[in-house]
Amino acid sequence: MYNNTAIYIFNRIVRLAIIFFILYLIFTNFGTFLMIIGVIFVIITFLIYNFKKKIQTNSFNFRFDSQNFQNGQNFNFNDFKNFNQSDFQGFANAPRVDEVAKAKDFFGFTQSPTKEEIKKRYKELARKYHPDINNGDDVKMKELNHYRDVLMKTVE
Repeated sequence: MYNNTAIYIFNRIVRLAIIFFILYLIFTNFGTFLMIIGVIFVIITFLIYNFKKKIQTNSFNFRFDSQNFQNGQNFNFNDFKNFNQSDFQGFANAPRVDEVAKAKDFFGFTQSPTKEEIKKRYKELARKYHPDINNGDDVKMKELNHYRDVLMKTVE
């Protein structure tokens, strides 16, 4: 029985040694793996930080300085005081040149008219082309209104 107990104890010690050795290998290798992953993460973080820093230093930062506009130029900032509140839509709002020429022909103008001339001529043509007065269709009246809007945009 003593031999069996000694063998049993010896087997238990060997098994525990094997288990501890396997755990040692797992945790030391896992620890090494975690350290390698950590180092890679730190390197990638460092590279990203430097890349962002380089982009920010090379990027163009617009800074408005009124001194840039006062180098002997007659620049009036009051012209743009209500710019954001206006209904300005850029060049999309401007009528085409050929459309302006058609509008002038329709109204009978040879040169650029004033607002008062446009209003006066509009009233005359509205009496002439109004569908209720002349029992006609409203195509000419629609054209008249469109061309009036075109001319008014060029005058404003």
